[in-house]
Amino acid sequence: MSSSPLALTLANLLVRPAFGSRHDPGRVFDRIAAKAGQAPGDRQFVEDFRSLLGWWAKADRLTPVGWLSAQAHVRRHLTNRARVRRLIAEHPEIAREPIEKPVFVVGLPRTATTVTHAVLALSEEHRSPLLWELLAPDLRLPPRQRRKAIAAGRRMVQGTDLFAPRFRDIHAMVAEGPEECTFALPHALMPFSQARIPEYRDWHCERDFVPDYQYLKQVYQVLQYGRPRRRWMLKSPMHLENLDALRTVFPDATIVWCHRDPVTVVASFCSLIEHGMAVSARPVDLPGIGAVWLDLLSRAMTRGLAARAAIPPEQLVDVPYSWLGSDPTAGAPKLYAAVGAPWTQADAARLPAAVARPKGTRRHTYDLARYGLTPADVEAAFTDYVALRAEVDRAVTPT
Repeated sequence: MSSSPLALTLANLLVRPAFGSRHDPGRVFDRIAAKAGQAPGDRQFVEDFRSLLGWWAKADRLTPVGWLSAQAHVRRHLTNRARVRRLIAEHPEIAREPIEKPVFVVGLPRTATTVTHAVLALSEEHRSPLLWELLAPDLRLPPRQRRKAIAAGRRMVQGTDLFAPRFRDIHAMVAEGPEECTFALPHALMPFSQARIPEYRDWHCERDFVPDYQYLKQVYQVLQYGRPRRRWMLKSPMHLENLDALRTVFPDATIVWCHRDPVTVVASFCSLIEHGMAVSARPVDLPGIGAVWLDLLSRAMTRGLAARAAIPPEQLVDVPYSWLGSDPTAGAPKLYAAVGAPWTQADAARLPAAVARPKGTRRHTYDLARYGLTPADVEAAFTDYVALRAEVDRAVTPT
């Protein structure tokens, strides 16, 4: 990737006059926080984002658009947190909304977690959060406000497609389609996909994530309040590193763990990160992407495998890539049966649209060596997972 799309080049020129504000991130943060508001008792939540913005401001190779994106990230989380906490204060019964037996799709990224989530979202008995809802969680909105919120989600998707045209080939987003919890979790790994922030990595790795998952539950309680109760189908590869915190808050959750060859996973994901990071950082450090994400993903897997041992067998579903990545027609009924849900003719009729590639997208190609990595590097980092994956494949392959 040697050149920026024209739209991104022009955007960087347009916002460059405001780029100098990164030298005083505290002042920028104060403006954001004042506008977002703050719920009682949320001082630590707010201060954590002050630290994040300060570290992000110092990120190497940050572009003007990258600095604008950092501010938008912080602004969205502070605004949403204040709204969610205000709604619960106004309607205390929200906190009593039961999130019963939710399903969480987890696994390394690029293991068909997205298509697995899309298939689980097919049933009318299931509920998945839509992208526009995650960007601004709220109670049931009047039609005009709902259209406005959806339009804001579409603008976000359009901006991504405009600034990173190949990103859609790798991970297409739809404002009115199911999306992952990453957009609602306060401190998932998302900032690392936009900039290299070593201070945030150190802080992130020492963090207790139980409060983040308690807040995630509040988000879904808000989205459920006043609406028909259906079983939640949730997803994020980023849950893998925090399964212990997730299960503390959602003890009756079913964990659907997607599996795929980690060599392929790391190569594909580094490509996704490259195309996304090119919006925020120039030039993109390809070996840096490989080193950082091999470390982050292998750490997430180590933590995930440790937490896996405590998951009751009846709450754990292993999904090999072949189920939906290769043969969704055969795999979808197996998936539904595994999570205890009926597979209907209506679901089968909707399946082709759910698993189809979006119109206009191209085949995603990638090369591990581009990121300074070899298959041996990846296999060494995922030794225990390679053994688990072999067990999963043996368990689902007829003898």
